[in-house]
Amino acid sequence: MNAGQNNSIFPLRLVLLMTALLMTSSLQARDFSKARQDMVRAINRDVADTAFYIDKSILDPRVMQVMGQVPRHHFVAPSMQEKAYQNRPLPIGHSQTISQPYIVALMTDLLDLDKDDMVLEVGTGSGYQAAVLASLVKQVYSVEIIEPLGTQAGALLRRLGYANVEVMVRDGYNGWPDHAPFDAIMVTAAASHIPPPLIRQLKPGGRMMIPVGSQFQVQQLTLVHKAQDGTVTTRQVLPVRFVPLTGQH
Repeated sequence: MNAGQNNSIFPLRLVLLMTALLMTSSLQARDFSKARQDMVRAINRDVADTAFYIDKSILDPRVMQVMGQVPRHHFVAPSMQEKAYQNRPLPIGHSQTISQPYIVALMTDLLDLDKDDMVLEVGTGSGYQAAVLASLVKQVYSVEIIEPLGTQAGALLRRLGYANVEVMVRDGYNGWPDHAPFDAIMVTAAASHIPPPLIRQLKPGGRMMIPVGSQFQVQQLTLVHKAQDGTVTTRQVLPVRFVPLTGQH
């Protein structure tokens, strides 16, 4: 190949590189606000369609406001950002998913959160649910058993300014006793039973949301309430499908 041919190829490579960089920059700079509002409307439709099961026809306006603000596109891979605000789960690697926005909103709503609450999340995943919770409460402690996910989510949450979230890589079945008791607990993976350590770490008067059931059967999104006297009651809310809670249990 002669020098003239080399000179013609180099600019082409440079143009292709610059085009790729511009496309990436454009995606990062894109305004997703309309997509978020479309997602909120889709969540509201699902709430109306499932009102019989969830015993309500609208969710807490505070929760819906946060759903319309948290940048879900940051919590998925760049190749998935165009789909970030679709009302469905998306893969995040390691055989895990970011939950459907409707389920995120519903589980958050049913915890009946207060701005001064301390919340435990079991299953950090991408960090999206933690960001939603952090926008509503004083402090979120989130545990993730898959180290790459936990490390990545913790760094992302810090970069996005969620200073009231602390992430630790550990077996979520055992909760995080160092920070217990918690006003509320959110479990984002399906367990065959409600873990006793989590019951112990829930404050009297507190609530827990957890999908209960095996990986190959219908799971039930379950609301757990711990009364002031320590009595525990449960209510099955909705049939769901979550990835299994893993760990030594």
